[in-house]
Amino acid sequence: MVYLVDDESVVRSALAWLLRSRRLLSQAFDSAESFEAALDAPAPATPDLWPVGPSCMLLDLRMGGMSGLSLFDKLCQRGLTEGMPVIFLTGHGDVATAVAAIKRGAFDFVEKPFSDNALVDRVESALAASRTHLESRAERARHSRILQQLSERELDVMELISRGLPNKIIAERMFLSIRTVEIHRANVFEKLGVNSAVELVNAMHKLRPPHRQGH
Repeated sequence: MVYLVDDESVVRSALAWLLRSRRLLSQAFDSAESFEAALDAPAPATPDLWPVGPSCMLLDLRMGGMSGLSLFDKLCQRGLTEGMPVIFLTGHGDVATAVAAIKRGAFDFVEKPFSDNALVDRVESALAASRTHLESRAERARHSRILQQLSERELDVMELISRGLPNKIIAERMFLSIRTVEIHRANVFEKLGVNSAVELVNAMHKLRPPHRQGH
């Protein structure tokens, strides 16, 4: 989905037509306020899971009422711009402002009047970036659900395995038999779907679990 936020109806219509011609869905808003209202009503039950599919926004930098830059700042505060990359539509005099916005996390900017092909290329790149982010988010959520299935003892063993410690040392540190450590290790590998300590460390990096102290 491509969200179009521009206070000029002619621009919104032209963008919607262009995107339809390239088999891309769009939803138009005539102001930053109207998009924000649509985002909040009804409030998503799980706002951290929005958007649910690859999305991006074409956002006019200068509009009556709330500016595009102000809306962008709000989207950043809500952590939405990775799942929904923002491409600014800007006049020549606003290029410096658009470049500054890119440094703050905007995906790109396109000057009006824009080239149809160049704009669609950037939209498709933004949608690809959104898709990558959503896939990564889903993978983190999957790992999180798996980790919730681990016992405290298995979490402790996992932490020590990730530090490269052999079973014997882990057993000594945890006052367990080597056989018990082997069982915990096998359970951890099976639940995380990994086959080696290296794969385990990679899985932990993707999840970025909080550091466990005291071991």
